[in-house]
Amino acid sequence: MTHVLIVEDDTGVREGLVRAVGSKGHKTTAVSGIAEAREALAAEPFDCVLLDVRLKDGDGLDLLREIREGAAKETPVIMATAFGDSERTILAMKAGAFEYVTKPFDLALLLDGVDRAVKKRALGRSVRSVLDGAVPAPRAGGPGTPLVGASAPMLAVWKVIGRAAASDAPVLVVGETGTGKELVARAIHDHSARAKEPFVAVNLAALAPTLLESELMGHERGAFTGAVSRRAGRLEMADRGTLFLDEIGDLDATLQTKLLRVLQDGRYERVGGTETLASGARVIAATNKPVRPGQAGATLREDLYYRLAVVEVELPPLRARRSDIPLLVANALGRTKARAVSEEAMARLVAYPWPGNVRELFHVVERAAVMCSSEVIDVADLAPTLKLAPSAGGATAGGDPFEGLPLREAVAALEKRMIERALVKAGNNQAEAARLLGIARPQLYTKMEEHGITDPRRPRREDEGGGSP
Repeated sequence: MTHVLIVEDDTGVREGLVRAVGSKGHKTTAVSGIAEAREALAAEPFDCVLLDVRLKDGDGLDLLREIREGAAKETPVIMATAFGDSERTILAMKAGAFEYVTKPFDLALLLDGVDRAVKKRALGRSVRSVLDGAVPAPRAGGPGTPLVGASAPMLAVWKVIGRAAASDAPVLVVGETGTGKELVARAIHDHSARAKEPFVAVNLAALAPTLLESELMGHERGAFTGAVSRRAGRLEMADRGTLFLDEIGDLDATLQTKLLRVLQDGRYERVGGTETLASGARVIAATNKPVRPGQAGATLREDLYYRLAVVEVELPPLRARRSDIPLLVANALGRTKARAVSEEAMARLVAYPWPGNVRELFHVVERAAVMCSSEVIDVADLAPTLKLAPSAGGATAGGDPFEGLPLREAVAALEKRMIERALVKAGNNQAEAARLLGIARPQLYTKMEEHGITDPRRPRREDEGGGSP
């Protein structure tokens, strides 16, 4: 029988996890802290560890690192926390956590993670020689990331950043303009073993095609008119660090071929030179254009795409993670004289579709802070810069459907409409609807109950209405 160690200091949560995990046929051992967990791990092997991050007697990340560096290093560890902490998510995934889940738990997803973990452990036992040493050792410390977000879509991004930071593989970051692609590249660099080496960024769309090769590869004296001395290119400047190529979709075909060679064997020549140089830089690229093979209008060579997208990070647009908007607004306010945003102004910010994504949101908040006459940004301060549709669903023939409603009722009506539309679009698949809304599935369940939205797949009970009072 498979054996799962549960490390959770909340008695009620711990007992609930024991029942849930046990119902799937797993034997469980439950402890309340790090000291007891160490004793349990020393006494017998486990197939999976379910570990809370914040415990009364210490930090779960420290125990994760101990497990990864000790005799039980092959045991999959699922980290759990009630805190939407992007830094800890990245550090946990980098340190080798098998999965990272947040409270309140989506029990189906949690149990699926446990099942996958114990299967991985079984595979590890049968091919131990292959997996020994596969989990990279974590680097102590590490700076924080300026990225902000605690929604389900951003949790997925934190996980990929953590795994990417633990390797030297090329990374491709895709997403709409203004979503924070360079911030992702910097987060990967800052959490990697290359953090003390240079991070060199190049915006390929901002340079004339005739200058791009010289900018990237460097040039020799006399290579062209105006080349009065040898000049190192960005590849050479990056040295053993990270070269970030923004707007990779704008790179012309000739340079795509030369970049492919760099990715394949790390070799290149300066413009006008014959000496072959070796690059030790890691390449991270980003684009807001279609680049995947088979996509309409794809601009990258297929072989270059596969070389770049060893790890691919897809950043969600802001409209797909609206629950992060208050966090982003708070972050933006830290750069201004304003201290807060009124409830009505926040409701408008959350409802707006944000075609310019996070960059546009920061611009709106910073401008509103300049224009407001107090320390609180109100709707009137947003008006010059924020052209809101009457509702998140757009204008209707009858005008604003929320006009005249008290604020709380209007927000509730808007929320209910968005949930109903997401459920319709997802074919009543609640996991997909939660993803579309940018919230966790348990939060969707709670909102559906609040607004009286029933699950059409669940049989209706006699006491749920429809009868006489």
